Amino acid sequence: MQTAVIGYPRIGTLRELKFASEQYFRKETEAGELLQTAKELRKTHWLTQKEAGISFISCNDFSFYDNMLDAAVLFGIVPKRYKELQLSELDTYFAMARGYQGDSGDVKALAMKKWFNTNYHYIVPEVEDEMVIELKGNKLFAEYHEAKELGITTKPTVIGAYTLLKLCRYTGTKKMADYVDVVSKAYRNLIVKCETEGIDWLQFDEPALVQDMGQDEIHLFHKLYDAILAADNKCHVLLQTYFGDVRDIYEDLIQMPFAGIGLDFIEGKQTVSLIKQFGFPQDKLLFAGLVNGKNIWKNHYEKTLQTMEDLPVAKDHIVLSTSCSLLHVPYTLQHEQKLSEEYKAYFAYAEEKLVELQELSTLAESADHTAESTFVKNKTLFLQHRDCENEEVTKRLAGVKETDYTRLPERFERQKLQKTVLCLPEFPTTTIGSFPQTKDVKANRSAFRRGEITKQQYIAFNQQKIAECVKWQEEIGLDVLVHGEYERNDMVEYFGEALGGFLFTEKAWVQSYGTRCVKPPVIWGDVYRKNPITVEWSVYAQSLTKKIMKGMLTGPVTILNWSFPREDISIKESISQIALAIRDEVLDLEANGIQMIQIDEAALREKLPLRHSDWYTEYLDFAIPAFRLTHSGVKPETQIHTHMCYSEFTDIISAIDDMDADVITFEASRSDLQILDSLKENHFETEVGPGVYDIHSPRVPSVEEIVKALHAMLTKIDKDKLWVNPDCGLKTRGVPETDASLRNMVAAAKQIREEV
Repeated sequence: MQTAVIGYPRIGTLRELKFASEQYFRKETEAGELLQTAKELRKTHWLTQKEAGISFISCNDFSFYDNMLDAAVLFGIVPKRYKELQLSELDTYFAMARGYQGDSGDVKALAMKKWFNTNYHYIVPEVEDEMVIELKGNKLFAEYHEAKELGITTKPTVIGAYTLLKLCRYTGTKKMADYVDVVSKAYRNLIVKCETEGIDWLQFDEPALVQDMGQDEIHLFHKLYDAILAADNKCHVLLQTYFGDVRDIYEDLIQMPFAGIGLDFIEGKQTVSLIKQFGFPQDKLLFAGLVNGKNIWKNHYEKTLQTMEDLPVAKDHIVLSTSCSLLHVPYTLQHEQKLSEEYKAYFAYAEEKLVELQELSTLAESADHTAESTFVKNKTLFLQHRDCENEEVTKRLAGVKETDYTRLPERFERQKLQKTVLCLPEFPTTTIGSFPQTKDVKANRSAFRRGEITKQQYIAFNQQKIAECVKWQEEIGLDVLVHGEYERNDMVEYFGEALGGFLFTEKAWVQSYGTRCVKPPVIWGDVYRKNPITVEWSVYAQSLTKKIMKGMLTGPVTILNWSFPREDISIKESISQIALAIRDEVLDLEANGIQMIQIDEAALREKLPLRHSDWYTEYLDFAIPAFRLTHSGVKPETQIHTHMCYSEFTDIISAIDDMDADVITFEASRSDLQILDSLKENHFETEVGPGVYDIHSPRVPSVEEIVKALHAMLTKIDKDKLWVNPDCGLKTRGVPETDASLRNMVAAAKQIREEV
């Protein structure tokens, strides 16, 4: 049986691309060195898959930043303001991704949003009226021939026409429908050029097909692909879907002239039933996504093989595939030296999933797979009992009452009381939590982990950094301060380390966006708080100032969504367990004099089901109450904040309001404050701080730019409910740009107070 990989991680096993890119950004290296690092990584990735025996290996899945941005460049979707900078092709690309501020000009980055229901972020292409959309880029073809020189025949992959059009932002008078013909022609020309270049298979990624599709969407898809596939193709076109099932358009897809169709059997709840009900054509290959590309738990061979056997599709027409790109999992278990074999036996990262594909392929063709050693070993593993239950957690969760999800008095009464108690000015200024993690901060943490310094030395260093941070914020003139989070490696890993039920890795890095990588912890068992987590740091910081110090926590939904979750219990149960643990921390902070507590839910929308009908029953009905559970026990005068970023929130604004926080901060600047209309339309009751500048870019916003943004906000938000803050935490930023940006932000707030 043939095997396929939709996409492969690209950052490097030891984050080589991240460090090479950041060196280039700092002008420490030339473009040639960055390009060489990229070439070496691609070679490694292709050879790794070839050696694993993968039949269909992807190319053009590599990216310096993001595949959506790559697709935009491929078809000339480059806004005028970036072209006018007259930078190199590479630097223009990075200007769109990160913004640019220098001798050539000053431009903000394109918007950035979450990629469907993952923790990966994509760059939102921006379409202007005067744009000529056509095949322009050469990256796809160059990488195909690069692999060819290594003796590897690949299938180039590119974001499909439907998904591209659906995810673009249209800034002029023209709308999506106005670009159907030109986009169809561009993709048609892509196929033609693939044929001239000798490319046998071309993969179109169409994850947008797993979302709700009405007749308009189905019509749009047909209009695009009827034109794209109008002529007979020597180049075989694979329509690849993932993150769900294609129930709304499956019958249409199997009638269209695709050579292969890729379907997700992991998250696609109806994928099997669709095939059984409507069949699958014998003139196509079924790329069956049966190996989970999102989670790290080993594949259950018996279940997978049974699924394949039950399909009314001939085995020689099935290609065993990953459920989505392996971009969402770490590279290899080989780097996990500290994780015990007991745990590692249950895990499969990207390289191990290649092995799973090959073993499953062999087993599927075996006359009696039950006698094969690989099958027996896998079955034995799944028959073993994992030590992951905690009776106290089960008992406590069972004791939660309905009243525990409700905070009293009602929010409007609390807001009046809080304004009296906290005595903040109009348009209070604050930050989202973290401050720049400089080299000395990281070195201190590393030295402590390696046992090179004592705990006392570690604490003393962090206390000094906190003291400097508090003084710095007071000098800038911020109204509400934070302690800087110098003790934290990551907003989820840090909390996971203080909670029972979590496992931690050494080098299991996963790309979040661009050069930003995270190391998600693994939820192994029932979750509980072992000891206070942040209280000591927050109390110390508060002792240094008369201004209000925010306690900074990560919420239960985000902790779950940014971890590798268990598969043996429901998401609802896992979130509820974490919520009780965070509730303990909230109450301890309050008891120790912290008047303002921020419980970040940056990833609230991340795991929102892609189909509207599932939003509440499969997620919001328990995710929102879980957040309320974390803070329902505090006093009315204690102000609860939360934060969300880089997702589309407008469609769940009412649910967000139901979280019953007192204040919420949103990412807003990169999306040009699009959320404001939704806040007004839904009569949003929570006080709100839409971000006034983008922290994922090194550019410094001017006072005038921020004042303009605040004036726009005041057309939609009551002045007594508006806060002033950046988009997100400042951890990844340098000190100079952070200082300049925050001083401009405070100056803008002061100006607004005088003007309004």
